[in-house]
Amino acid sequence: MGAGKTTIGTKLAECLHKQFIDSDREIELKTGADIPLIFELEGEAGFRKRESDTLAQLTQKENLVLATGGGAVIAENNRSILKQTGFVIYLQAPLEQLLERTAKDRNRPLLQTDNPRKTLANILQQREPLYKEVADITFETSNKALRDIVNDLTQLLKGTSE
Repeated sequence: MGAGKTTIGTKLAECLHKQFIDSDREIELKTGADIPLIFELEGEAGFRKRESDTLAQLTQKENLVLATGGGAVIAENNRSILKQTGFVIYLQAPLEQLLERTAKDRNRPLLQTDNPRKTLANILQQREPLYKEVADITFETSNKALRDIVNDLTQLLKGTSE
């Protein structure tokens, strides 16, 4: 959450001449409801089911840069799909930066707690090993301009396809 998946993914897709899709946005478009409402009505389990179904569909597409929700890696099946169908980049950022980026965002139901710092730290502790398991590369985004991140990732990706 807050690592820049959508912002970086959009620009990266432009540079690579690919389509960009954000899986959370796709879920919202399909349901006609935003993520917090889905969490409210169906709970996290209901949302995760929708997330898995959407991921299975989207990973069948080609010529695509896909930003998944940060919790997509929780389900083992999702991790397997990601590893088998694409080149996965884990955008890593320090906790402080993630907190700063998500502080005013009410569209993140898991962070609507009395102690978002502790919640986010716990989420990172749980998910980071899963991100690393799935990732083909880990890319540190802190203290870098968007343009530099996109340029570096473009070069890395071009190097892996040669």
